[in-house]
Amino acid sequence: MKKKNSYILATLAMCLTLFAGCDEWRSVSDSEKVAPLDVKVNLDIQVENMASTSGLKLKLDDYEDGYHYEQEFDGESVSVSGIIPGIYTISVAGSALDNEGAEYYVAGNQVNIALTSGKTDIKVTVQGLKVSPLVFKELYFAGSKPPVGFSYFRDQFFEVYNNSSKVQYLDGIYFGNLYPGTATKILPVWPEADGIDYVYAERVWKFPGNGTDYPLQPGESAVVAQFAVNHKSDTYNPNSPVDCSHAEFEFNMDNTLYPDQKATDMLHVFYNGSAAKGTLKQYLISVFGPAYCLFQVPKGENYDPVNNANLHTTDLSKPKSKTLYAKIPIKYVLDAVECVQNEGMSSGKRVRAVLDAGMTWVGSNYCGQGVARKVSLNENGDTLRRDNGALIFRDTNNSTDDFERNVTPVLHRYNTGVPSWNETY
Repeated sequence: MKKKNSYILATLAMCLTLFAGCDEWRSVSDSEKVAPLDVKVNLDIQVENMASTSGLKLKLDDYEDGYHYEQEFDGESVSVSGIIPGIYTISVAGSALDNEGAEYYVAGNQVNIALTSGKTDIKVTVQGLKVSPLVFKELYFAGSKPPVGFSYFRDQFFEVYNNSSKVQYLDGIYFGNLYPGTATKILPVWPEADGIDYVYAERVWKFPGNGTDYPLQPGESAVVAQFAVNHKSDTYNPNSPVDCSHAEFEFNMDNTLYPDQKATDMLHVFYNGSAAKGTLKQYLISVFGPAYCLFQVPKGENYDPVNNANLHTTDLSKPKSKTLYAKIPIKYVLDAVECVQNEGMSSGKRVRAVLDAGMTWVGSNYCGQGVARKVSLNENGDTLRRDNGALIFRDTNNSTDDFERNVTPVLHRYNTGVPSWNETY
């Protein structure tokens, strides 16, 4: 428990910045203590036919002062007593079933909510996402430091894993890196009509194939490299932690200085309103922490963010900007991961809580470190596997909990299966 003076300073700061007209906060310096609050959180559920809320958990986190509270739902509202006033991130997350037995990850949040005696009744909108068979297994974005010079980033890669019990096909699966490229507390403004139904990408790619060309069996994964070479070689950066010469796919930017490799090329879909790749010499994802998503367009629907004006937009906070960003319907998203510079960037999230209620990081750049999804364990601490021996990876749609941080990146970590169609071996 903090001393009286700490309470006074914290509450006066909130008064000046957020509640300058509130008599209750003006008089706090005359109080002997700050009275704890009873806070009620009500759910606005955006999941059709959700059978129960009993699998959902409420978290209230005051990161500045270190106060954290949890409560489980059993209905569409829950009350928490003894809350110390402050600025809170309020999040709801968990798994739930619909009336047909389909499993959803359900989540929602509100950021930077000032809880005072005058504001103790909060509504949180929660959305649902079907549990995905395809997940990001490993992400390496920070780059490495070469023997000469400061930075090397061409060794970036990510890995997609079949976390289900059935064969999955990469053919036609989309990948997008979301805007802003780096987490920032000055967030973009999107069209009001979009509501909470979209995320927004700087660039979109797609896996090639005619529907069944690129199967992933349970426990198999595929690596997508920025540049599919052995980065450890003297030609590139002997300090790099990875050899990407056996990656299944790469982002080929048609740059003769970095020629096309054996890995299969990803198909380019969108950049600034065009299907063309643009003039950049490489496809660089932010080394400070990007946000990624995998998504799949349902059968019978057409996704064309270049020619369909309803599927692209500008950042409305920049009225003179003509830069276009692709709109990705949240209902299309299979998996999303929010990466940030460090753990203090919770207020700079780009990804809605239903997709990723948390965030992950490595804390520095050009450090040769990445993040890797955790293996699922049972209550006895034993590794969970499918009947064929395939590992089951943790996927709660909260990357704070789901990923190990500051790991040395490894392609096909844990010897997860290399698909039979990989022709680079």
